[in-house]
Formats: sequence, C-alpha cells, structure tokens
Amino acid sequence: MTEFAVSPEKNRWLRLKMTELHVREEDLEENFVRSSGNGGQHVNKTSSCVQLRHIPSGISVTCMRERSQSVNRFLARRELLERLAAASGATTPEMKRIERLRKQKDRRRRRTVKKDI
Repeated sequence: MTEFAVSPEKNRWLRLKMTELHVREEDLEENFVRSSGNGGQHVNKTSSCVQLRHIPSGISVTCMRERSQSVNRFLARRELLERLAAASGATTPEMKRIERLRKQKDRRRRRTVKKDI
C-alpha cells in the first residue's frame, strides 16, 4: 500500500482498518479530476480531487477537501471505510456525532417548551 502525506500513525491506522474491513487496494478504482472551490489558481491547474470507488460494493466517494492530492487520497479512503462500516451495520464516528447533535437538539427543544408554558 502506498504511503500518504499524513502522519505515520494515520497511515498505520488506515492499513489496519482496511485489513479489518477486508478492503484491498486492488478492489479500489481511483480517478483524479480537477477540484473546485477555494484554492485559487492551484486547484484550477492540478487534478487534486480524488474519486474512489469500491468495486465489490459499488460505493463511491469524492474528496476535494484539501489542496494536496495525497491528503485527499487518504481522506477519500477514510470516508470509504466509514461508509463500508456503516453499510455493514457498525457504529461509525460520524453516526455517533450525528446522534450526539440529535440529542442536543432534543434537549434544547424540551427547554424551550418548558419556558413557553
């Protein structure tokens, strides 16, 4: 597996998570296209956006969060692993974050209902 422009711990975590979810590099189809949005001339001249597709499941991810193609490759793989984990029924960090926000919103709603009474 290739190393990305992130810390060695993050690269190790990615390898571990990929083996845990039985995802191989051969199962991934990767395309690079030009990004859009912030970044000015740099994103207009380079293909830093990464489109990643897991062939067995058909799940696709597009990542153009950073200006660096290598970092976007890492982020796309991380997001793909999260989606695969969610599809298999596991609780992902994103699902936890959404649940926490939902609970927070419910608490605020209950408080405003009490104030109105």
